[in-house]
This record gives sequence, C-alpha cells and structure tokens, in this order.
Amino acid sequence: MSLTPETLLARQAAAEARRRPWEGIWQDCYDHVLNGTPGSGGPALYDATAPDAAEQLSASLLAELTPPWSRWFGLAPSRALAEGPDAAAVAAALEDAVETLQGHFDRSNFAVEMHQAFLDLVVAGTGVLLVEEAAPGAVSALRFTAVPLREAVLEEGPTGRLDTVYRSVSLDAVAIVARYPEAVLPPALLTHREDAATLRRFRVVEAVWPDRGGSGFAAVLDHEGEAVPLATGRFNDNPFIAFRWMKVPGEVYGRGPVMKALPDIRTANKVVELVLKNASIAATGIWQAEDDGVLNPATVRLVPGAIIPKAPGSSGLTPLAAPGNFDVSQLMLDDLRGRIRHALLADRLNAPRAGTMTATEVLERSGETARLLGATFGRLQAELLTPLIGRCLAILRRRGEVPPLLLDGREVRLTYQSPLARIQGRADAANTLLFLQSVAALGPQATAQLDIPAVTQYLARTLAAPAGILNPIQE
Repeated sequence: MSLTPETLLARQAAAEARRRPWEGIWQDCYDHVLNGTPGSGGPALYDATAPDAAEQLSASLLAELTPPWSRWFGLAPSRALAEGPDAAAVAAALEDAVETLQGHFDRSNFAVEMHQAFLDLVVAGTGVLLVEEAAPGAVSALRFTAVPLREAVLEEGPTGRLDTVYRSVSLDAVAIVARYPEAVLPPALLTHREDAATLRRFRVVEAVWPDRGGSGFAAVLDHEGEAVPLATGRFNDNPFIAFRWMKVPGEVYGRGPVMKALPDIRTANKVVELVLKNASIAATGIWQAEDDGVLNPATVRLVPGAIIPKAPGSSGLTPLAAPGNFDVSQLMLDDLRGRIRHALLADRLNAPRAGTMTATEVLERSGETARLLGATFGRLQAELLTPLIGRCLAILRRRGEVPPLLLDGREVRLTYQSPLARIQGRADAANTLLFLQSVAALGPQATAQLDIPAVTQYLARTLAAPAGILNPIQE
C-alpha cells in the first residue's frame, strides 16, 4: 500500500484527532509526576512521593527486564537442530550471535533511551522506542531514540499491535537536509538553511504502516500548507516499537500506574499545600488591632523581639485564634502516600536489605514480584522485547555481522534471561530438584529410572545456562 503525501497528512490528522481526548489526562499525569514541561503553566508540586515512586518503578523495569551490560536474552535452537548432527556448531553460532548483539547493546545508547521510554510507560501507559542503524564508523551499529508520546500518533493493526506509527517532529532546514539528503526541497526552505541566524523550524511527519509482511515508510514535509515528499521505502521490521503497560478492550493507548494513582496524587499534593499554608499561619499568626489612629498595621513587623506600640487603654495587637485544627492532615498524608507507593509498586519492588531476609523469604518475594508484573511482563515481552531483538538482529544481519536467523520458534527461538524472566525458571528448577531428592530417598531402584543427562539438559534450559558448558548429546 502506497500513500500520497496529502493522504498521509490527512490520515495523521485523523489519528491525532482520535488521540486528542487522551492528551488532557496525559498532561495531568506529567504535571503531577514530572512537574510538566518548563513554562507549561502546570500546577506547582508540593509532594514528591509520586515523582520518586515513578522514577523507582522505571529504574526497576530497566533492571528487571533489560539490565544494562548484562545478558537478558538468548537464542536457542529448535529441538530438531539441538538433537541433529550439527548441534554443537549450531549452538556455537547462536552463542556468537548473542555475544555480537550484546556487544552492540553495551556500546550503544540503549540503557539511556530505554530508561526514558520506560518513564513514559509508567507515567502515560505507552512508550515508543525508535531503533535505527547508526552511521558507518560509529562504535555501535544500533542507535536508539525514546520518542516522546506527544510526537507519536498510534494506530492498532488487525494483529492487536501498534504497528502504524505517525511521528510529527519539528526540524530546521539544516536537520531536514542532514536526515533526508536525497530529498528535493523547496527553494524557499533552502534559503532558511543558508540563513543560520533564523533557523526556522518546519513540521515533518514520518509514518510507518504494515505492508506485505513488512512495513511501509514515508516522510512528508508540511511546508506552508504544501505536502512535500521527503523519502519513501520499506522495512522488513518496524523501526518504531510501541508498547503499553496495560489496556482496556477497545482502546488503542495504554494505561499506566500513574494514571491509576492520579486521584491520590492530586489529593496528596493539595493536602501538603494546605499544610504549608497552615504552617505559615501558625508561624506568623493572625492578629487584630483596634483602629485608634495610633497603630498603623502596615508598619507592624511580626519578628522575634519586636516592640509594637499601643495607645493607653487600647487592647493593642491581639492574636486571633485559628478556626480549626489541621493535625489530621498527617494521618491523611500517610494513607495517601502509602497508596501512591503501593500503586507504583515502590513498596514491593525494593531490593531486600542484606542480612534481613532468609533465602526462602527472598524466593517468596521474587515470586510475588512475578505475580505483580506477570500480566505486564507478558505484554512487554510481546510488544517490546521480541520486536526489539528481531529489529536489532535484522540490522546486524544486513551488515553481515550475524548469520541469517529465523526467529520463528521452529528453527531458532528467543529466550529471556532477565532477572524477572528467571524467577519462574528458578521455581521450576526448585521443583525438579525436590523431585530428584524424593527419588533419591526411595533407593537405588528408583534412582535407576532417572536419565541424568536429560535432567542436566533440562536444568540448563530452565536456568538459562550457556550452551557451551554442556557436552553435546551422544547418539
């Protein structure tokens, strides 16, 4: 399917109109958690519980799902290849591919941009990550960009994934020429490139949509009401990876934990504001004085050691009792802050303190984390991790750094080795070891029923052990 520049801008405008009802609540979430955009005029923040909890949750997602400089994914052959005559060579080739990809991740800006995308995910419920091939000569072949949600307009495809993405960015003439060197630009725009003092910005819309098993691509310049084509092409793998925390059936955009806790966040912020106002009144007091023509309230300074003159027989300056007691505010704040931290998982994802938890308690805590993030992890695995690895491998395959790999589960399957993904594997391994202990207690006849090499292979797969540490299976 090909789109004319005018059609692309019209479809982007229609999708943006459908997104507009979400923008108000997104801005409210950003204002109360990230203090909005400087100069946006959002409400002043008085309570830092939500910003701190949101930062902890985004950092925990990075550490639990895609830990920097650590192996969080793997490639495993299918059973047919694993049991074939070339099993050792296949395993070595897959291990080399994983090491190559991990090296590019480590040398790229992946950790920085992924954390920013997770922050969008936590606050607004939807994150967008752009995966591009770096310029030749760069330290890494991969370049990542966390696309702000205000720039991205998304549409859900028939598969349920956000595979149609419109990105609207504001670029100056110099940036447009650098990003699209082969585009035929209007002469008026080129004059702005030569005049570096003005650097006027222009709206550019980039679109990616499903097309014949891949993704179509087009970029259009909106120059003074005229749609100017900048580039067209096709990707085998969508470079825009959009992912959601959770979603309601029938909706396109996701809902994040901040959106769920927003009523408590608003209330806590207002309570702290009232507490500060009440503290100001308690410190300076409210006073009354008779207007006897001697006392001038405008010249009275309420500071320690001040002497305030009064006329003989006058009551002078008299404090006015406050109409109520605001001590209940602390109880309200404790309850509100507890609910905010609970909604943002800050009280359940913290690392256990050394020496205060037994090994069993650590396993139970890990199991609770898996239950809490199970649904979210399943969605992120389908919408973020699998497309991310597929896109990165496609870039490296095009450069000739990895062999052609078909991640279809029948030839090569993708395995996850992040701390969160290993929790269930550790539980399965513990059940298997408990079974082996029970069999050993039954005596030699029961032990003789065990296939020890098969048990070892199973434990290696369950605990995501490197393939090279095992001997090849003997025929």
